[in-house]
Amino acid sequence: MILTGSRSTAELLGNITHKHAQIISPNLSLINRRVTLIIVAKITYTKENRTGCCPIPDVKAWDNSQITWKNKRFIKDNTINLFHIPLNMGQMMKRALTKIEKSNASVPAENFIMLSFDPSPWKTENYLAVKKRVRNAQNIRLTGTFLTKVFEGPYKNAGKWYQEMQNYTESKGTPAKKIYFFYTTCPKCAKVYSKNYVVAFAQI
Repeated sequence: MILTGSRSTAELLGNITHKHAQIISPNLSLINRRVTLIIVAKITYTKENRTGCCPIPDVKAWDNSQITWKNKRFIKDNTINLFHIPLNMGQMMKRALTKIEKSNASVPAENFIMLSFDPSPWKTENYLAVKKRVRNAQNIRLTGTFLTKVFEGPYKNAGKWYQEMQNYTESKGTPAKKIYFFYTTCPKCAKVYSKNYVVAFAQI
């Protein structure tokens, strides 16, 4: 989700991406159980932007996929929630993206990614991908393997998606350690595009 207050997304994002992510699609052989890993480039957004805020998402490569990160860089910033509804998302995004700009830590906009995790109904931890260390920010590195799945619908379905993602990982024989969500589109832009895509990341 991209909310930027008075400044446009393009103005604030510059070139933000998850450059170091590798999307891995497994092709499992039932005969000999050998696994072939295919590494492909990942695009998260198209170059089309009808709102001046969120570009039109391109999330098809995320659906039923697997990624592995090793020391992938993020900065972490939090929002205050009311029963999981963020109250200061615009302020948080503006603050975080300004720090990224000042440190010249942006990565290409078409691959922007932000992971969100709610440790409680009153708080969300947000992880924004960067290409290098950001000054005056909480710098985080994530390492692990994640199963990803795309959902579409209103934000109120997040609890349902969470349960579906737990069931999905368990069906793969790999229960989730932690589940993040990537909200690709803000409410205003989701209304314009008539689609609200959300990507779930289950760390296994």
